[in-house]
Amino acid sequence: MIDIGINLTNKRFDKDLESVISNAKQVGVKQLIVTGTNITESEQALTLAKAYPDFIYSTAGIHPHDASHFTEQSLTQLKKLAAQPQVKAIGECGLDFNRNFSTPAEQEKAFVQQLELAVECQLPVFMHERDANQRFLALLKPYINQLPNAVLHCFTGDQKELERCLALDLHIGITGWICDERRGQHLLELVKLIPDNRLMIETDSPYLLPRSMRPKPKSSRNEPKYLPYIAKVIAHARQQELQYFLDNTEKTTRSFFNLT
Repeated sequence: MIDIGINLTNKRFDKDLESVISNAKQVGVKQLIVTGTNITESEQALTLAKAYPDFIYSTAGIHPHDASHFTEQSLTQLKKLAAQPQVKAIGECGLDFNRNFSTPAEQEKAFVQQLELAVECQLPVFMHERDANQRFLALLKPYINQLPNAVLHCFTGDQKELERCLALDLHIGITGWICDERRGQHLLELVKLIPDNRLMIETDSPYLLPRSMRPKPKSSRNEPKYLPYIAKVIAHARQQELQYFLDNTEKTTRSFFNLT
């Protein structure tokens, strides 16, 4: 198992980071991709990757929530980070018209410039989209054939949105959102539609603790050690043997991020 999206730089991991990493290894998580959501966290993610070689890798990007802070200097800093061998993707980048912490115009500018950077560096893109599917895909489409790979992480959309993403040959990341009886039940059907070679798994820790876990963890903090539970739920929904599912997602992930 490889967790393609974990926010290990989040302050909720400050006190017991080593234990979190150790616990992930104990349950069979082979590697972690630590998400960069702004310049500072992208730098911190790279530092973690250097501290845990061959186990932790990172991404470098600016999340749409932080797009208002995107500048030419940001682009220079991201390009410098992208040159490091531990950095396996540009992102988290994309659009979030649900919360609009940055204006749509700011988000679109930051997204397009990061897509251009990914093309220049020939790195995959790790993307976020919420309530902006058609605009997101419209901005992405001119670049898709020039990118080595592209994933929409933490997919939570409907069938039409999924079909549009797959038509563009995107990879899809599924999180513990699928375990949420209030808002994620539709994903139990939709995951059947994702081809084996387009599906990857993630926790998005410390967010999105799987709500259906029993016994329920005492802490609301999600961790990569819960990735096996998410994997079992997805495999069951896809009516696949667990080992077959794990083998496929790992193969897909290694190819996507060019992992050894």
